Amino acid sequence: MNYIGVDIGGTKCAVVLGNDKGEILSKTRFDTTSYEQTFAKIYDAIEAVDAKYDAIGISCGGPLNSKTGMIMSPPNLPDWDNVPITHMLGDKFNVPVFLQNDADACALAEWKYGAGKGSENMIFLTFGTGIGAGLILGGRLYSGTCDCAGEIGHVRMSDSGPVGFGKEGSFEGYCSGSGIAQLGIARARELFQSGKKPSYCESADKLMEITAKSIADAANAGNEDAIEIYKRCGTMLGRGLSILIDVLNPQTIVIGSIFARCENLLRHEMQKVIDRECVSHSARCVKVVPAGLG
Repeated sequence: MNYIGVDIGGTKCAVVLGNDKGEILSKTRFDTTSYEQTFAKIYDAIEAVDAKYDAIGISCGGPLNSKTGMIMSPPNLPDWDNVPITHMLGDKFNVPVFLQNDADACALAEWKYGAGKGSENMIFLTFGTGIGAGLILGGRLYSGTCDCAGEIGHVRMSDSGPVGFGKEGSFEGYCSGSGIAQLGIARARELFQSGKKPSYCESADKLMEITAKSIADAANAGNEDAIEIYKRCGTMLGRGLSILIDVLNPQTIVIGSIFARCENLLRHEMQKVIDRECVSHSARCVKVVPAGLG
């Protein structure tokens, strides 16, 4: 059987054709822009699929209602206010349509086919534009009372700091693409004001062009100022994971996106904090691994 998968992200969207073996047969990607433009591209991408499919599955950042198929104003998707997406796509394409929180969808995928396969208790962290957790507890998805379980990005890590999930100093503020960029911008501004030039930004008028990727490129080239930013992120990642490990005692934590690409810049500081902060027995029985599905 074949299925359509639609992933709606804060910066990118994708429409894929896949099968029940977990294989992706075709894929279309495009930027997330306005609600109207993005939804039109989703329609067009599905219509362009040249194969029979039996259902459509949608992953999207919360808040949402997976039972009614409603997207309810996610912080990284302005104007996506109470969008009845499963009804809209179901009426258009005449197949069953299902909606799931993106972290929950990724957790299911990694648990069934990827780096968490075989785990009884697993946590998946998105770590992309934002950060959220999908929870597999006791061998089944746990999504909470209103699909809001796992919103670890909203947890405050410090009284001040980069903003994520609408909260200054939040876990998402430190451990997300936008959060890393904010850390980089703040440090670059300090360096320019002291007459120095950061390795990842040519001039003060290009501060807002700084991204997590540009900082990672500079860090991988050996520049200490960029390396320090990822060390700071790794430290806060370790603190957030320590909370999850102590509370949920998982067997496996799978982390996607930025961690999967930049593990070399994050792992050491992250692990130092886990070793220092966690209940030791819980820390010994958990493995933290990058996502396996790409």
